Amino acid sequence: MAKPSVLVVGSSNTDMIVKVARLPQPGETLLGGEFATAGGGKGANQAVGAARAGGVVTFIARVGEDMFGQMAVDSFRSLGINTDYIVRDRTSPSGVALIIVANTGQNSIAVAPGANGKLSPADVRKAKSAFRHAGVLLLQLETPLKTAAAAAKLAHAAGARVILNPAPAQPLPPSLLDGLYLLTPNEVETRLLTGIIVNSEDAAALAANKLRSRGVRNVIITLGVRGAFVAGDGVRRFLPGHKVRAVDATGAGDVFNGALAVAIAEGKSLVDAAEFANAAAAISVTRLGAQSSAPLRKEIEQFLATGKVPRPAQAPAGGDGCHGYNGWDGFAATLRRKGLKIPATA
Repeated sequence: MAKPSVLVVGSSNTDMIVKVARLPQPGETLLGGEFATAGGGKGANQAVGAARAGGVVTFIARVGEDMFGQMAVDSFRSLGINTDYIVRDRTSPSGVALIIVANTGQNSIAVAPGANGKLSPADVRKAKSAFRHAGVLLLQLETPLKTAAAAAKLAHAAGARVILNPAPAQPLPPSLLDGLYLLTPNEVETRLLTGIIVNSEDAAALAANKLRSRGVRNVIITLGVRGAFVAGDGVRRFLPGHKVRAVDATGAGDVFNGALAVAIAEGKSLVDAAEFANAAAAISVTRLGAQSSAPLRKEIEQFLATGKVPRPAQAPAGGDGCHGYNGWDGFAATLRRKGLKIPATA
């Protein structure tokens, strides 16, 4: 069987991560946190999640013509992701996210989108040939809404199934929802789109039905540690979350969507695909970072078979193949190799 083809259109960031005992209050400074840098951005996270889950992935994005953009592209290539349609922007910097992660796994994030905000319908149309070979198109909303709409239109015309992860939360035009194969909102996004608070299985079913009445074929509402609710033709199923020790929840939803896209492209049923994605997300929260936490296909299958979280492979010094680094020293060493003058300490 041919490996599933997944096309991702979306954002790419560099994440600057500080691990602290708890999230600071407004105006408060906390000392003693560990520092690390890793690749991020919902589009990039989902592309990496899909590639590590076994998919053949093409990524359409826009990054700056700067150090962070080059490191991101190099990282994608190292994972076998097709980067032919990543645009290098000469006037805007690559996107950056500042992330604070508490010991509980909770996080607080501020994003400077940079070149992501300039990913345009024209950029997508220039990649038209990529749509002809895609089994699934995976979208998010960290790039302009008009660009996501243009990508969905091209995918519909090419016969690809469109999965939209409507994050960050925002109102969506009926034209974008109509014809979607799958919508994957979390609780916050579901409330914004439907006005329904998802505090029970019945509420989840009501919200899913409301979204499906707008032309969405299938809905999976992700519920964090509680699991996910799956709704489609003849399907209404609550999938409980896996009990694991959370270290960092950053990117767990993106890992879920990347793995889900691969499973859908493989022809798995909606429920089986959600189970596969649920397992991938559970593994990811036991690891630090967004892209660097995405599990390999064999790890997902091992977890589904045994219920035990697999130990990740030891990352090489200075990076782990997912645009990630071992604290400041590893990050600085990589920048020095790229020609920047970086002091020995920070």
